[in-house]
Amino acid sequence: MTLNLQDIPRVKHITKQAFLKHYFKPQKPVVIEGFIKDWPAYTKWNLDYMKSVGGNLTVPLYDDRPVSHEDGFNQPHARMKLAEYIDLLKREPTKFRIFLWNALKEIPQLQNDFTFPDFGLSLMKGIPMLFFGGKNSHTFMHYDIDLANIFHFHFDGQKQCILFDQKQNDFLYKIPHSLITREDINFNNPDLKKWPALKKAKGWKCQLNHGEVLYIPEGYWHYMRYKTPGFSMSLRAVARNPKNFSKAIYNLVIMRYLDNFMRRLKGQKWIDWKNQQAITRTHKKLSK
Repeated sequence: MTLNLQDIPRVKHITKQAFLKHYFKPQKPVVIEGFIKDWPAYTKWNLDYMKSVGGNLTVPLYDDRPVSHEDGFNQPHARMKLAEYIDLLKREPTKFRIFLWNALKEIPQLQNDFTFPDFGLSLMKGIPMLFFGGKNSHTFMHYDIDLANIFHFHFDGQKQCILFDQKQNDFLYKIPHSLITREDINFNNPDLKKWPALKKAKGWKCQLNHGEVLYIPEGYWHYMRYKTPGFSMSLRAVARNPKNFSKAIYNLVIMRYLDNFMRRLKGQKWIDWKNQQAITRTHKKLSK
């Protein structure tokens, strides 16, 4: 038995009106296949190009090690020159990923390679973020701290994406006071005997190819696995749903500072307690 996932709809092109009507208002994901073919980035952006324009920059790296009380919130696990990192990606599989890197601030010329699309939402133009990964590297299942609407543009390779909306929280083994699920769940091939609540979760899946954009609605959980080395850019718009917006404010103003405080106060006991609570609370809800 596998996860209950339906294919994310795919369209070649879409108008602003159609996007707002069919995907934004009902909060449904969609892959737009041909949206950026007129961007210079469509033909220019690959790993070699990124190495040529930013190879000397030092970048933050993350892997899939379990969260430790010694780590700060979103604290990188290592740093490396971008040129060395891209050489590593192309040479061999690595779990190191670049996560939430504001590369366009450090490499301003990249801003000439794309235009901010008009989807009818006000995009936050100061924080286009880049994400890089090697073959089979992956993110934990998580949702973004600001529960934003996300437009995820992929370049140079293929990426597997699995999404769940916030209505599935009871079934995902969510870690309390956090934005992730249990880190030992392999969403690419989950053990449903060990994690039975996942059988109840209903989600979405797709494979992103070079030049395609995935719309991820507000607060959707997402798991990303790089099938080949590659990178993506995310543009985001503030959550419009009042409930999601209030959750975002809580996460930004209270939750992350509370979690950091408890890590310093309780150490690994805090992390272990949260991991156990993810199972206890999920199975309690499942039994009801």
